[in-house]
Amino acid sequence: MSSLLFRVAVRDAIATEMRADSNVFLMGEEIGLYNGAYKASQGLIDEFGKDRVIDTPITEYGFSGLCVGAAFAGLRPIVEFMTFNFAMQAIDHIVNSAAKTLYMSGGAINCPIVFRGPNGPPGNVGAQHSQCFASWYAHCPGLKVVAPYTSFEAKALLRAAIRDDNPVIFLEHESLYGMEFDAPDNEDSKLLPLDKAIIARAGTDITITAFSKSVDLALRAADTLQSQYGISAEVINLISLRPIDRATIVASVKKTGRILNIEEGWAACGIGAEIMAIVVEDAFDYLDCEPTRISTADVPMPYAKNLEALALPDQLKIIDTVRAMCGHS
Repeated sequence: MSSLLFRVAVRDAIATEMRADSNVFLMGEEIGLYNGAYKASQGLIDEFGKDRVIDTPITEYGFSGLCVGAAFAGLRPIVEFMTFNFAMQAIDHIVNSAAKTLYMSGGAINCPIVFRGPNGPPGNVGAQHSQCFASWYAHCPGLKVVAPYTSFEAKALLRAAIRDDNPVIFLEHESLYGMEFDAPDNEDSKLLPLDKAIIARAGTDITITAFSKSVDLALRAADTLQSQYGISAEVINLISLRPIDRATIVASVKKTGRILNIEEGWAACGIGAEIMAIVVEDAFDYLDCEPTRISTADVPMPYAKNLEALALPDQLKIIDTVRAMCGHS
């Protein structure tokens, strides 16, 4: 095993696929000469030049539409949003063009494109820069939506996403860019499927589902629950949010009898709401208590650090909720 920085994993995935396929190119704000706002494209313009690593003005609607058209013509664009909060500027191209054209053309026109960038609250940047858009895009047929947690997942999933013939929403988390994770020594040769969850920690008493940064919270809470309270929590790293891996979730709940979802999005119409519905539909008779979710408070994200901490999921909230679900006072 070796360690791999998350932002380096993203950069390496893009570089590997650009070397393998001349139709792949990267477009976005400050991705070239500045090497990316989070240095996830560092050095790419030096290797591939300004014709394939293309700096843009601050106009998400414009460069996203350009890339969707390029994908229709057979190229494989990677669109970087400096933050997914600004992807709403381009949502017409993403949802009405990229996601629907294969269906509306009777299967004649593919749209092999990746929309990627940081998603979710990175910390103390206010309401307009702290939103999790996972459920927005997971709601839409025609899109694939993935959210990696580790560096290996980021690299193996992004390479698979670039090769996919469908539009893929690739949600990174700003707070993960600077984190190092163990990666297998042969990670360069591996791809991961875009439709499978993984069991990040096996357990028998409760299932905890999470994605992206929330997996870290879930794993840390699970360690404390085991060591201090003897509660064995199984943690599922969802990875794929559309399609969601129903089979892995349901099999786990049938084993544990309980489920708790953690997410940094709002509860209303969120990923947790979908998971609760899946469990009630497919594993209701196995439940020992009501399916439960912990989400960000139903308010625009506060800027003040103390209020932001109160609004977000944290380990203590997870631990207290799990203890109550498992009958520990």
